[in-house]
Amino acid sequence: MKPGSPPARRSNEQAWLITGPLAVLAIVCSFVLALAGPPPPGNLLGAAVIFVVMVAASTQVLQIVVRRQALEVIVIEIPLLLAFFYLPPLTVVLIAVLAALIGQLRRRLSAPKVWFNLARAAVAASLAGVVLVALPPIGDEVGPKTWAVLFAVVSVNSLVSLAAISAVITLLHGWQAGWELIRNGTAPQIICAINTVVGLVILMAIESNVWSVLLIAVLAIAVVLVYRSYAQFLRQHRTLGNMYELTRAISESGQEGGLVDALLDRVRALMQAEYATLWLPAQGRHPEVLLSARLDDRGLLDVALTPSIVRERVRQSGRTLAAGRAFDDDDDVRSALSKRQVKDVIVVPLRSGQAVIGTLEVVNRLSDVGHFTAADIPVFETVAAHVAVALENSRLVDRLRHDAYHDTLTGLPNRRRITGALDESVKIRLPGEVVALLLFDVDGLRQVNESLGHAAGDKVLAEVASRLRASAPSSALVGRAGGDEFLVTLRLESAEAALELAAQLRDQIRDEMVFDALTLDVNTAVGVAVHPDHGSDAATLLLRVDLAATAAKSVPGSVQLFNPALESRSLRRLGLAGDLRRALDDDELEVYFQPKVTLGDRRLVGVECLARWEHPTHGTVAPEDFVAVAEHTGQLSRLTEVVLREGLRRSRDWALADQPLPIAVNLAARTLTDQHFPDRVQELLTEYGVPAQRLTLEITEAGVLDGTDRPIPTLRRLRDLGVRLSVDDFGTGDSSLAHLRRLPVHEVKVDRSFVQGMATDPGDLAIVNAVVTLSQQFGLAVVAEGVESELTLELLQDIGCEIGQGFLFSRPLPYERLAAWFGAQVEPETVASGELPRLRVVP
Repeated sequence: MKPGSPPARRSNEQAWLITGPLAVLAIVCSFVLALAGPPPPGNLLGAAVIFVVMVAASTQVLQIVVRRQALEVIVIEIPLLLAFFYLPPLTVVLIAVLAALIGQLRRRLSAPKVWFNLARAAVAASLAGVVLVALPPIGDEVGPKTWAVLFAVVSVNSLVSLAAISAVITLLHGWQAGWELIRNGTAPQIICAINTVVGLVILMAIESNVWSVLLIAVLAIAVVLVYRSYAQFLRQHRTLGNMYELTRAISESGQEGGLVDALLDRVRALMQAEYATLWLPAQGRHPEVLLSARLDDRGLLDVALTPSIVRERVRQSGRTLAAGRAFDDDDDVRSALSKRQVKDVIVVPLRSGQAVIGTLEVVNRLSDVGHFTAADIPVFETVAAHVAVALENSRLVDRLRHDAYHDTLTGLPNRRRITGALDESVKIRLPGEVVALLLFDVDGLRQVNESLGHAAGDKVLAEVASRLRASAPSSALVGRAGGDEFLVTLRLESAEAALELAAQLRDQIRDEMVFDALTLDVNTAVGVAVHPDHGSDAATLLLRVDLAATAAKSVPGSVQLFNPALESRSLRRLGLAGDLRRALDDDELEVYFQPKVTLGDRRLVGVECLARWEHPTHGTVAPEDFVAVAEHTGQLSRLTEVVLREGLRRSRDWALADQPLPIAVNLAARTLTDQHFPDRVQELLTEYGVPAQRLTLEITEAGVLDGTDRPIPTLRRLRDLGVRLSVDDFGTGDSSLAHLRRLPVHEVKVDRSFVQGMATDPGDLAIVNAVVTLSQQFGLAVVAEGVESELTLELLQDIGCEIGQGFLFSRPLPYERLAAWFGAQVEPETVASGELPRLRVVP
């Protein structure tokens, strides 16, 4: 934040433009005094005493700093008043000039300032003398007339000094600085008036009794001591007030940038320095900060007056560095500072715990007579401590704000950040473009976590994030939505361009990933939604791109553009959640039964229990829809128990009627993770008095062969109960028959898609043949689903499959219709003989 060029300052050498006329005026006034006033030198002893007193009084200085100059109010009104009463005016002028010369030499000021101050003292005293000569004589009696004359003379001396100083500051720094000095000169003039009154009192005391001088001297010494103590108290009070204002400004400032703006200029003013500089080295994602506040400049400069060696030394040592007239500094620092025209400097380390996070420095105490002292160091170190805490807090807030909108693992923007950016993007859209949102769902991350550990899974996510960042266009915003999902949003020409980009990015992600000695092939399913076609706000687009990504999972490695059909099914499922709970409460779900038949002699060997739901509004609800709703709403266990109870009750009834039939009930994969499920099965078997071997639990291949050992403990506990276990829909997953050897199952059900294709597709026939042959070798029963034709039945018999179910025998039927079906299809003699019921052969 470097402002424009600062206004040019005139050199002190140009003070001669004021000093010269002042000197001429002093000479003219002195000539007038020599002609019109009493002849000098007057009483030499008195002149010597007054000279000493005036020199001593000049050491007590009230200093007011204005810009680069210091307004010095020297308390000489008392000796000056006595001098004008006891000595000729020309002698007073000489004494005033000599006293001023001694004072200037003592302060070792530059030549232009010495000459200016001498000229100012001369013209002030000479003009005051002219006024004294011009007014009525004061005489020897100290009365009201004398008071008025002496008060006027001393006031002229003070006002002329103020006018001269204002003129030279206006010349060097502009009229604003001169006006500021005049405005601040009210207090010194009041002090001048008070000192004049005190001088008059002292004069009357001396005139009444000369020995009163001794008491006055004691009183003067006491006043000086009290004045110094009070002045010190005022400085401390002012410092505390400034510290309070500084800390309040720090606490009210916000982020780091606002903090620095509020900080540096106040620090500079507090320490009465020309420069205040803050340096923060680069740290993490924070760049280096080097900013300075300079007197008379608005804003901050991105430069520093001191060399970098000073800051680096403080950073490395962790100790305060002070250099200047009042400090003992080494030659290297003194040399480096002299090259930069640095008079004095204090550099303090900024700490965060034990670490040094930067430095704070003040350079060049204002005015030529002022210097930093050892007393300034504790004050500045206190300021630095407040600044360090404020900076650390601001960076902490910034870090928390960053973390709130970014993912910790990948460093990418999170869903909240993406949502905000998407909301802004859809507000501003040019004609002929769309705002595209792409959702990448990483496949197989769960298997990586379970097989290799979560550290490996994190590496996969970090690599996917890196590839997306590198492959996505520079205009794209890439973020992590959470879990294994990543979002990309950008502006494109059309939805087709979004699909093309999604396919390209998917190909970049699916390249091999090598971790240590392992090579992983990671794939993704990608959903795509675009504004304005699929939504006008971020929430709608995120919802619909989620639906598209879910649909893409059904076809591995696919890219799916959102379409309204996806939302209608999702909304329908969402609406079914409450209805399903009510249906379970009111026993609205029915259980249908589909017979299982031996293929050779067509004997009825059992039934499969299937849940059916007739919704009063939506009609028949597909089982896959309400089972999915039950899984996502926590009602799966209730649904499973409803089917189990109904199946066991009917099995008990059939057994009481001398027609014992085994039942089969489907289980969802999630049920196998419930460690209490085997106990619940045992309780239901006991409640209905059904032997465990009459119950078969069917689990899908994806549920029982998920690549982990999690289902095995539950399966073994169920097997130990005597319950038969079956692998349903076998062949649709990625598992092999060899995996069945380690599972405690009794039966394999070949998926209907292969059975129905046997008659027309040699590949399907070969698959079914292989499943039947290997299963029999493992001692497993095989059930063929989807038997719908006599030709399929004959082919199954030829390859040795023993049991089947399908529409050739019967559709799933409710209990009442199943009883009628029994009467129509089962041969009565088989029932009477106690054999397994045999179906009539249908020609």
